[in-house]
Amino acid sequence: MDLAFLFIDWMGKPVWMWLTFIGLVIAILAFDLGVLHKENKEIEVNESLKLSALYISLGVAFGGWVWWYLGADSGMAYMTGFVVEKTLALDNVFVIALIFSFFAVPRIYQHRVLFWGILGVIVLRAIMIGVGATLVAEFSWLLYVFAAFLVFTGIKMLVMKEADPDIAKNPLVAFMRRRFNVTEGHHGEHFFVKQPHPKTGKMVWFITPLFMALVLVEVADVIFAVDSVPAIFAITTDPFIVYTSNIFAILGLRALYFALAAMIHRFRYLKPALAVVLIFIGSKVFVADLMGLEKFPAMLSLGITFAIIGSGVVWSLIKTRNDEKLEA
Repeated sequence: MDLAFLFIDWMGKPVWMWLTFIGLVIAILAFDLGVLHKENKEIEVNESLKLSALYISLGVAFGGWVWWYLGADSGMAYMTGFVVEKTLALDNVFVIALIFSFFAVPRIYQHRVLFWGILGVIVLRAIMIGVGATLVAEFSWLLYVFAAFLVFTGIKMLVMKEADPDIAKNPLVAFMRRRFNVTEGHHGEHFFVKQPHPKTGKMVWFITPLFMALVLVEVADVIFAVDSVPAIFAITTDPFIVYTSNIFAILGLRALYFALAAMIHRFRYLKPALAVVLIFIGSKVFVADLMGLEKFPAMLSLGITFAIIGSGVVWSLIKTRNDEKLEA
């Protein structure tokens, strides 16, 4: 068998590197679904934290391999992207919690929605990153557009108070209720059920609130990708680093969700820190040009990103410690 195709360059890296990564992701998802969560069950906070630690360890280990095999600059770019994407995911967790609350999704089925949501994210991010990488390679000036967008987004997050999304008024929810048969309540773990139509009595397919929650989770990720994809492209334009850091950060999101949903209020000051990170990542593209550098030093970028996010986490925990005492 001719294995020469494995060494063909595809989007900057040999095919075998892409296939190895995809195989690793499939193995992780199969282990999660086939071993850890073969049956539907409620995930408690302790289990969520342990699973999160496992996924973070896997992501960091892959970053270590990138550092060893592709060099320190690639390794630091991967870790910066991984940390930024992981932090951006915290906002996503808050929105997912609102979605689950609105549709009254039982905790026992929330992992199912998140699992299929992750599969959708893997495909959607691949498309968005592939298109982004092609455009940046063809039109290098788009990188400056991404950078300016990040600076604008960061400033907007700092100066404007965002209201919680009103899911009841979401046009997508109204569209699904108008165009499809929707069951009043949940039907276990099913996304679709066949039952008699209330007017005709004929057996027809209905979508369940669980499926509507899944659709909104997918749409929420697309919206958040508008921030996260330009952010990682402002860190590195290597499609392999962009995609792998994104996916490894997202893979552990559903494991982290059950812990974060219970303590999201403790990270009150993380959003301003994230806004500062977006401003920094966007502005460093222009700073590198002004200083006559090919790119901003990767080690400095990673250090500053860690410092800003770490400060936000520590300050949040300090300022909300009295809230924790009151709850206790």
